Amino acid sequence: MSASSFSKIKNSAKKRLYGPRRCLVCGYKADEQETLLAMMVRWNFADMPALFAGAVDMDRLVGDILSEEGGYGQGQDSPLPRAVILSGLTEKELHTFMAAWKHLGLPRQNWATLTPTSETWTLIDLLTELDMERVALGGK
Repeated sequence: MSASSFSKIKNSAKKRLYGPRRCLVCGYKADEQETLLAMMVRWNFADMPALFAGAVDMDRLVGDILSEEGGYGQGQDSPLPRAVILSGLTEKELHTFMAAWKHLGLPRQNWATLTPTSETWTLIDLLTELDMERVALGGK
């Protein structure tokens, strides 16, 4: 992996983030998936397909997983590290999504937005990078 640079995401309702409109979820148990899906409906993200990655997806490219149909992997507990990778939503929607998630009371997780670089990484490489970034930024 390479050194990453961060850029602050603003709050534009027009500027769309990179990639297809998708929510890639890792490390959730089946009942937590239902909680997240209910939150997505309540906060007007029902049109955003959610995909649930499991152990079989660790060595797949992130972009390939994001091309799966909505509901992919749903209903199966995931042993992966907890993370949500979002793509194709506006900056304002990203802030709304994260704020709504905070109200769910689910365990802490890593967050990412898809980039042209990260879509070419394997899922396990992206999850490892997210964890290293969290630690580097002082997270536990």
